[in-house]
Amino acid sequence: MPIHDWTRVAAGTWHDFHLAWIAEIRNALNGGILPADYYAQAEQIAGPLGPDVLTLQVPDTPVNGAAGQPSLSAGGVAVSVAPPRMRMTAEAEMNDYVLKRRTLVIRHVSGDRIVALLEIVSPGNKAARYALRSFVEKAVEALYRGYHLLIVDLFPPTRRDPNGIHAAIWAEFSDDSFELPAGEPLTLAAYSAGPRKRAYVEPTAVGRELIDMPLFLEEEIYVNVPLEATYQAAYKGVPRRWQRVLAAP
Repeated sequence: MPIHDWTRVAAGTWHDFHLAWIAEIRNALNGGILPADYYAQAEQIAGPLGPDVLTLQVPDTPVNGAAGQPSLSAGGVAVSVAPPRMRMTAEAEMNDYVLKRRTLVIRHVSGDRIVALLEIVSPGNKAARYALRSFVEKAVEALYRGYHLLIVDLFPPTRRDPNGIHAAIWAEFSDDSFELPAGEPLTLAAYSAGPRKRAYVEPTAVGRELIDMPLFLEEEIYVNVPLEATYQAAYKGVPRRWQRVLAAP
């Protein structure tokens, strides 16, 4: 199913679909994609990326391994064996002092440790300069804290993010500029949050099918998130009134 032009519908219609898509991704990850020690959960938290994010957590108690040392014997893919096949990749060093200072800012209240976050960008994240800046700062904070991150942005750039959400985030790590290719205004971006930050970016466009994107569990270990299959499943629940608007030429 091709990516639809979600700018055709009101924010409420996108929000309804967004919630369904998050649920479908959660179900797919918990249904066998994640290793046994990990689980995905949709949460409304005041943490790194705000409400309606999908968190990947690992229990503090032993499950197939020692406490605090989750087992990745099944389900995870090593970068050294099968590097993610995104067309654009980047790396950036980070300052250890900044890492330590940022790490002390916030602690998660849950007894289970968050290891990764998945965020589907909404129009409100770009609606004003403050909203975009807040989103970028919280994404950067998450990466500084060691949370791996996957961002799906199916909305075109605005004057506030002329090269998309990844360019705005990556500018906080590197002076190397990022430009979206012509005709590909939408962005899928996966980040490995080790001491050396890595970004795997796939520009895309309305009318194309989504590809599977890596979601990192450790610096060099990831699982593939079936964005296309879960998008299709969530879209089935969109009211036919809005499906006609989205499918019109």
